[in-house]
Amino acid sequence: MLVRFSICLVLSGFGFAHLNAQEQSVKPGINDTFRNPNVKEFVERFEGESREIFDKRNAVLKACDLKPGQAVADIGAGTGLYTRLFAQAVGEQGKVYAVDISQKFLDYIRETADKLGFKNIKTILGKDASPELAPNSVDVVFICDTYHHFEFPYKIMKEIHAAMKPGGKLIIIDFIRIPGQSREWVLNHVRAGQDLVEKEITQVGFTKNGEHKNIFKENYFIVFEKNKEKASGK
Repeated sequence: MLVRFSICLVLSGFGFAHLNAQEQSVKPGINDTFRNPNVKEFVERFEGESREIFDKRNAVLKACDLKPGQAVADIGAGTGLYTRLFAQAVGEQGKVYAVDISQKFLDYIRETADKLGFKNIKTILGKDASPELAPNSVDVVFICDTYHHFEFPYKIMKEIHAAMKPGGKLIIIDFIRIPGQSREWVLNHVRAGQDLVEKEITQVGFTKNGEHKNIFKENYFIVFEKNKEKASGK
C-alpha cells in the first residue's frame, strides 16, 4: 500500500510539476500586433456590428450575471468594450480592473472612462505571464477572445486563480476551433479547441459550472468556478 501511495503521489505531482515548469511560449509572436497598436483601427475592428462579440454584448452581459459591488477583472480588455459595460453593472460600490499588455489600450480605456464618468475602473498593465492582480482581489474574471493569446497559459491561469476570491467565477469566451468546420482564419490563428482549453483550466484549479450555447455561432461561452482547494492540488 505504501509503495502504491508513493507512486500515486509521484504521478499526481508530475502534472503540477509540468505546470510549474512551463517556460516556453506556446505561440511566440501572437501578441506582436498589440505591443504598439493603432487604437483607432482596433476600435473600429473590435466595436463593429459585424463582430459577434460586439453584436451580442447585451446577451453576454446578462449571462455574466454580475452583482452590484463585485470586483471584476477584464483580462485582455482591449478597447474597453466590456470594461465599460461591467463598470455600469457593478455600480459605484463595485470595481472593474481593465488588464491589458498594451499601455495604449489602457490609456484609451482611462480616457473613455473619464469622459463617461466611471470612477470604478482601474487600468492595469499586465505581463505575458501575469495579469498583475493582487491575490484574493476579484469575484469574477472575464476572458473574451483572449485565452488563445496567452503565450504561457498555465502560468497566467495560476496567477488568475490566485487573484480570485474563494468560489470566484471565471468566464471564458473564445473561438470554436474544429478542423473541417471552423473557418481557415480560426484554424490558423487559434491554438487550441474547447476541449484542450477546458483541460488546461481545470488542471490549474477550476471546475466547469456551465456553458451558454445559444448566444454565439462562432464562439463558446464557458463558466468555471475556482476550486476551494489550492491550485497546487493540495
